[in-house]
Amino acid sequence: MKEKAIFIGDLHFEHEMWKRELLFCKDELNFLTNRLEEVVIMHDEPELMREVEHFQNQFILQNQNIDQFTHDINKKEHELAVFAKDHPVAIDHVHFDDHTKLRNNMEGFAKTYNIMKQEFRVFIAKWK
Repeated sequence: MKEKAIFIGDLHFEHEMWKRELLFCKDELNFLTNRLEEVVIMHDEPELMREVEHFQNQFILQNQNIDQFTHDINKKEHELAVFAKDHPVAIDHVHFDDHTKLRNNMEGFAKTYNIMKQEFRVFIAKWK
């Protein structure tokens, strides 16, 4: 499917939004990890430890996803910066291919991340 055309400023704006969202998620994962450690200190049941391991793995996976998305976004931003440097006059008039695949991946990440947080909230309520 052909991507629609979009201006560089719109792409840049969306990239900046995503980078801020990813930074927030990374910080939030540190917060969630600390909370997980608090629960482990308070309880010592085998069932708890299975669930703790599950969330530890989820937090690692989400951190890896964040790092990959940040890399992908920075790569796209670099490509746009190179184009802008090479074509300063045309930059406001040229349409670029929309980043539909990256947008879809970011939306999928956001959904998965929010589901994980909801599952974690249920877990915390169970063990507090």
